[in-house]
Amino acid sequence: MTDNIQYFSSVDGSGIDAVCNGKIIGQITYVRIGMDKLIIDYTSVDSPYRGQNIGLTLVRHVANMARSQHRRVITICPFARAMFNRFPEFDDIRLMNAH
Repeated sequence: MTDNIQYFSSVDGSGIDAVCNGKIIGQITYVRIGMDKLIIDYTSVDSPYRGQNIGLTLVRHVANMARSQHRRVITICPFARAMFNRFPEFDDIRLMNAH
């Protein structure tokens, strides 16, 4: 089911959308703080698509963007925070976790 999923910057530039067959099935939103920080505040994937690493892929897209912009990341979204805690690939950009 994940074969047709593409990832795009959201229309307003505050996140990334996962799109399958023209329908948004997942999204992650963030807020840029100053020149060097970014807060991930929300991640969601529609129920039929959960368990297929779409959420993790969204987090990875934001992480790669943060790296390219030389930003550190604060995760206030519980899902993004769990991914940051589970995968050491995010250690280089982790600023802190909000509790």
